[in-house]
Amino acid sequence: MFARSTGGLFRHLAITLSLVLVLGLLASACTVKRSSGSSSSATSTTAAATVAQSNSTASSSTSTSTPTPAPTTASSSAAVSAAATPSTTPTPTPAASSQAVNSATGLEDAIEAVSNQVKPAIVQISNEQQVQNFFNQQPYLDTAGIGSGIIFDSSGHILTNDHVIAGNQKLVVALPDGRSFPATVVGADPQSDLAVIQIHGKNLPVAQLGDSSQLKVGQWVVAIGNALALEGGPTVTVGVVSALNRSVTEPGSGNSNTAGPTLVDVIQTDAAINPGNSGGALVNLNGQVIGINTLIAGQAEPGVQAVGIGFAIAINTVKKIAGELVKYGHAIHPYLGISYTSVSPSVAYQYNLNVTYGALVTQVDKSGPAAAAGVKAGDVITEIDGQKIDTDSALAVIMNNHTPGDEVTLTVNRNGKTLQLKVKLGEFPTSSPQS
Repeated sequence: MFARSTGGLFRHLAITLSLVLVLGLLASACTVKRSSGSSSSATSTTAAATVAQSNSTASSSTSTSTPTPAPTTASSSAAVSAAATPSTTPTPTPAASSQAVNSATGLEDAIEAVSNQVKPAIVQISNEQQVQNFFNQQPYLDTAGIGSGIIFDSSGHILTNDHVIAGNQKLVVALPDGRSFPATVVGADPQSDLAVIQIHGKNLPVAQLGDSSQLKVGQWVVAIGNALALEGGPTVTVGVVSALNRSVTEPGSGNSNTAGPTLVDVIQTDAAINPGNSGGALVNLNGQVIGINTLIAGQAEPGVQAVGIGFAIAINTVKKIAGELVKYGHAIHPYLGISYTSVSPSVAYQYNLNVTYGALVTQVDKSGPAAAAGVKAGDVITEIDGQKIDTDSALAVIMNNHTPGDEVTLTVNRNGKTLQLKVKLGEFPTSSPQS
């Protein structure tokens, strides 16, 4: 289960890096006791997500995550020596100790520099919506949720998540320097959960956008955003890139039990992300924004809270969508013209299907590309251009690599028969919930 980081959005833990490094060094002077335990890692992130939206100020996450920095080479080798020789272990030399301290100080300085460089451009976005007065039933504007955003050019354009601004009657943007501005929506894209809004002011701070294709797993990153809408400006947390190229299905809007859009090219991180962080920045140690913080993992199973799993949309995806939003007012996506549900063995059994994977077509847009190619409700799409549809997000991932006008070949199972149907993709209607 996943939760959006908007509304009252994320919680963070500050990591005392120097303490961890000192403890690593002390381990070399002590008899080492190891404790073993089981660990599990989720390899599929496409389950229906439970999102704490950034436009829900009442929501707050109670889970915390404490990522542990990797030890330096010196402290790691010392710990190994201690484990191999439990009786007597030489005290770390002044050179080794100095190296660890210098390493910790260097990392500390880098994080501080990133914070000072980027934090001024991280804004708080208040989503105000009309509500009814309980006593006299007169409507008035109230804050429905608070999220974060990133000023990315001198014209006052701000990157954020679509769910941060959805349903607003008024947007108010507050800067860390104390200034606040009304904001207008330039464009929003529910399919990618991204939006661009704009303010007008002088001497606006601007964050530098980086290149997410250069990211490596294990790389240090800094998350900056308005966690829990706490007073005093943005919160800074630290972690690493835990995984790349994740695909995550967001929860549906409101109280809907249906799945929301599937996000692709997503960065997983253990930097603490909490309600209010949605739309905030994930930054590398060069001070470049490499992701937009969007989701946090909720319960892994009933009663078991996932810890240290957050997701950010990769900045290369963001830059493409943002450019289209600024230029056209909407994003451009390919359109197949179907609604579908993912096929699993249980779904195949329930509907008496002949295949146990694929996308079961539940609805076809009569005027869409799929209908023109002969796709019917009840068909199971098992492949697109030879690529298997064997995960919940596979169809969305494949479609994301195409543009309107592309021709694709669908492999379809219809009542046990295999068909090959060629479809020329259209352009996604801005109001359509279909693929």
